[in-house]
Amino acid sequence: MPLNIRSEAVNRLAETLASRAGASKTEAVRIARTNELARQEPRVPLAERLKPLLDELAAIPRTGLDADKAFHDSLNDE
Repeated sequence: MPLNIRSEAVNRLAETLASRAGASKTEAVRIARTNELARQEPRVPLAERLKPLLDELAAIPRTGLDADKAFHDSLNDE
């Protein structure tokens, strides 16, 4: 089904995006609509996204040693 853009401002926006993307105006409209729909998707909370990483870090055994300046210097033979 064809899309008829009647607004000159919207038409200019599509042309600008097409030019920047190196694409046709049709592709520019597809890109814009796809990005807007993705932006409106419900976001997964940060804590939920970080949980696998935090679980992985928590599984690393602790040595009980302090990583002080002397420790870091010893890694560089200083």
